[in-house]
Amino acid sequence: MTTTIRPRRSVLYMPGSNARAIDKARSLEADAVILDLEDSVAPDSKEAARRQVTEAVRAGGFGRREVVIRVNGPETPWGKDDLHAAAEAAPDAILLPKVSVPDHVAAAELALSTTRIPDRVRLWAMIETPLAIFNALAIAAAGRHVTGRLSCFVLGTNDLAKETRARFVPGRWTMLPWLTTVVAAARAHGIDVLDGVFNDLGDEAAFRAECEQGRDLGMDGKTLIHPSQIGPANAVFAPAPAEVEAARRVIAAFDLPENRDRGVISLDGRMVERLHADMAARTVALADAIGGSAE
Repeated sequence: MTTTIRPRRSVLYMPGSNARAIDKARSLEADAVILDLEDSVAPDSKEAARRQVTEAVRAGGFGRREVVIRVNGPETPWGKDDLHAAAEAAPDAILLPKVSVPDHVAAAELALSTTRIPDRVRLWAMIETPLAIFNALAIAAAGRHVTGRLSCFVLGTNDLAKETRARFVPGRWTMLPWLTTVVAAARAHGIDVLDGVFNDLGDEAAFRAECEQGRDLGMDGKTLIHPSQIGPANAVFAPAPAEVEAARRVIAAFDLPENRDRGVISLDGRMVERLHADMAARTVALADAIGGSAE
């Protein structure tokens, strides 16, 4: 039983207008970098940032890191040109901002169909409006069933707070229904989910706690705003050695000749179902992928 996984434990936003930051991204331990053309770039710097980001993507040198370009929305003066330029640069993925209805993904797909974009280029979608929460399932379905490019939801918790007036509180109980809704919608259609950013760079304990909450809710990783957050995110979203060892024991038990056709077995004094073997396979695959990316 094999599962192919690309680790997305730590996904760092980098301003597209900052050449030094982009260059630094090539050596950081993040699983992925988002070269941003949207929120972090001032209006008078948008076009220069677009040129700089696309040139950096073409130049490469990011190693095993996944490289994503976040474009401006189609309703902005830069959105159409951003999408076209990003497609031609062919990063690993293009991140669409403020995706609120399925048509937003469909429109991007249609625009990309006129460009010779490689099949490997994925679409990621920012889920950051109240309407997006209600439409998360429909967005996931549309994105997976048109061309299958949609592979990841990225939560924009700062924008959600702004739009809903919900407060940031310890434990994020004000947002839990939204977070779980997006995770369930994504999983229904085989899409990854990345948690929103944590704003207080001085509170590492609270950052780690929020990473642990996102992991426990089923998210694949966390979006970050500073390189100092990479290490804790990588640690939290990686399976612990004991967890990996336990998973290997489950797989080995079901591989025994006497258990291969059984749906339920007893292991270490507890009942283990075939679904636990599937979960164990993913744990081991993630650990192996993380180990391979570190070599």
